[in-house]
Amino acid sequence: MSSKPTTRQQLFRRKPLHSFAADQGTDGAGGLRRTVGPFQLTMIGIGATIGTGIFFALGTAVPEAGPAVLVSFLVAAIAAGLTAFCYAELASAVPVSGSAYSYAYATLGEFAAWAVGWCLLLEYAVSGAAIAVSWGEYLNDLTERLFGLRMPDAIAAPPGDGGYINLPGVVLVGLCCLLLVRGARKSALVNTVMVLVKLAVLVLFVVVGATAFDSGNLQPFAPLGVSGIGTAAATVFFAFIGLDAVSTAGDEVRNPRRTLPLAIMGALFVVTTVYILVALVGVGAQPWTAFEGQEAGLSAILGEITGAGWPAALLSAGAVLSIVSVTLVVLYGQSRILYTMGRDGMLPGAFHRVNPHTGTPVFATVVTAAFMAVLTAVFPLDTLADLTSMGTLAAFSVVSLGVLILRRTAPDLERGFRVPGHPVVPVLSLLACGYLIYKLPLDTYLLFGGWLAVACVVYFLYSRRNSRLEAYPEAAPGTGLDRAAAMAPTPIGSDPTDRP
Repeated sequence: MSSKPTTRQQLFRRKPLHSFAADQGTDGAGGLRRTVGPFQLTMIGIGATIGTGIFFALGTAVPEAGPAVLVSFLVAAIAAGLTAFCYAELASAVPVSGSAYSYAYATLGEFAAWAVGWCLLLEYAVSGAAIAVSWGEYLNDLTERLFGLRMPDAIAAPPGDGGYINLPGVVLVGLCCLLLVRGARKSALVNTVMVLVKLAVLVLFVVVGATAFDSGNLQPFAPLGVSGIGTAAATVFFAFIGLDAVSTAGDEVRNPRRTLPLAIMGALFVVTTVYILVALVGVGAQPWTAFEGQEAGLSAILGEITGAGWPAALLSAGAVLSIVSVTLVVLYGQSRILYTMGRDGMLPGAFHRVNPHTGTPVFATVVTAAFMAVLTAVFPLDTLADLTSMGTLAAFSVVSLGVLILRRTAPDLERGFRVPGHPVVPVLSLLACGYLIYKLPLDTYLLFGGWLAVACVVYFLYSRRNSRLEAYPEAAPGTGLDRAAAMAPTPIGSDPTDRP
């Protein structure tokens, strides 16, 4: 009979790898349904990313770096690319929902996993709120161009920029919540259509905007120096949240060991290409000083070029759809992380309950939507963007560290993808994330520290005592069994992730 684990053992106990597969379908309703294919999963990644960084963050990042925002996007893309390799390996080795939270549970231990899950809550809910806040701006721009009507700034503008309660953003979150509770397959189909539309609209922006390109607008290229480039890179990094969103769908993807890495790398390639092209055309079409405070930035640029013609209205329509797509996918990803944490006992069991008719975690989705709606209604947009970057960078760092640890603790584990250049790439990813964290402002550190303090309180009062790892005594470090348990093979045919 094993003795009761000490507090230290509880903090660092790791979830055995074989238990991830065993946990799938333990909710009594058949679990989440595998209905998402590789193309739809790639669209989920693109949908969670394109929109956040272009339709909103460009207007924030350009005043910080000037035309050198092109370098800022490239720096952020390199950091995200290094991390994407790490995500691809862990997603193929531990192909379940939960994203970085699940990877941390398998490599760093329970408390680290809980902290990462808390960071992911910040990353998803806050990024969803940040982009939902800007929906009112583009909706106003569209209705004004088409009908000459606009909502009052008091209910449509971001708090702090003339708004008090962001009503359009709250309505948007509610509509996305209703769609998600109807099923992952329907949501993925709607998202795919919206992603294809917004890609077409951004191609239109590049084509039309290029006609007004003036190389003189790129001079001086870096008016705020290297420091400005780094600050802008840290600001726009939250735009790459789509990489993490792909890995939250592990329980709902067909053939996840192959599909997850392909979708992650495919989304990264498309997103990086589009970001740099749109940013290049944007800063070439107007002076960089004109971006500050510019409402519905890309539509405003096309309006100047075409004389407020149909291309500007079409771009605003694309932005409206784009923001719906981002909000939908972010809400989807967060609800699946809460579902996984509920399955592990880290949150109440209601989070892990699945509706037998729709196959969706309704309670987790509604709670996520409610939290996101509150943030959307009352928080300033700039604060939300920096907090999202902090949460994203913390999660990405854990994923990179997880690759290094799992290569040592489970070298023979089946992997559908391996990071090239190991261990150099994971180390470079850690360094890149560390640099971007360093460039974030002080108030972001203070808010993030307060957020983690709340996480500690919840963990010690509830999660530590209710963790399902109490049923896995071999998971406690120091027992001599944790390594063997982590490497124990799953019986053939019992792992649903191996099915095509």
